[in-house]
Amino acid sequence: MKRETSVAGTFYPARAIEIERYFEHFSKVYDESLSLPKMASRAVIVPHAGYIYSGYTANVAYRILQNSKVKNILVIGPSHRMAFDGVSLGDYESYETPFGEIQGAKNIQNDLKKRFALRFIKDAHREHSTEVQFPFLKYYLEDVKIVELIYSNASSDLLSDIIDFTLQNEDCGVVISTDLSHFYNIDYAHGLDNLCLNAIENLDTNTLGNGCEACGFIGVEAMIKSAIKLRLHSNILDYRTSADASDDTDRVVGYVSACFTDMS
Repeated sequence: MKRETSVAGTFYPARAIEIERYFEHFSKVYDESLSLPKMASRAVIVPHAGYIYSGYTANVAYRILQNSKVKNILVIGPSHRMAFDGVSLGDYESYETPFGEIQGAKNIQNDLKKRFALRFIKDAHREHSTEVQFPFLKYYLEDVKIVELIYSNASSDLLSDIIDFTLQNEDCGVVISTDLSHFYNIDYAHGLDNLCLNAIENLDTNTLGNGCEACGFIGVEAMIKSAIKLRLHSNILDYRTSADASDDTDRVVGYVSACFTDMS
């Protein structure tokens, strides 16, 4: 069964050449003022809005992830379309993108299904928080295989255990999808978002729970818990808001990208 696109042409262009132009532009703008950190990471946090708003922020993380040369990626995102208990594991042979199909990591999928008794809720997978990551993955890690996890009313401890289990394999990586605060004025948004940024940077779940309004809060909390257990170091790569693209400072959405690396 193939996971067909549901937001191509809205959150991101439906044509590969247009997406490629976005990615090239994002990288060019970044490289004109900054040097990409010389690090490899198997775990990243990325935003999931339309590329015009959050694509630049996500692009930095995927350029770092590319250095890891992982072969399998677990893509974890919150459900925006429907509420349900727990975590849905995508039961797909492949995932459609404008750059071509990505194969499902069936061995990883089967291991996760057995170990964590995960079910498949098909309607939950018409979800943009994970889908907007697929073109990035196909472009930067052409032969990668993926597994898609969508969560709603789920425990961050469960997600953290899944992340730990996945990262114990050196050829596996994890993508955590989240946006930050939504539709506040820019000054108030910065205050809320700084709680999230500080929590990620300092691996502090207490700070995270003290006002961070990330829509992917559970996934971020799970990644912080895993980073503590696995002794990973966190790195904030980029932060901005939708105002950087729209100039509207009255109702903004916040975006962050981060990566996690070995302390050694």
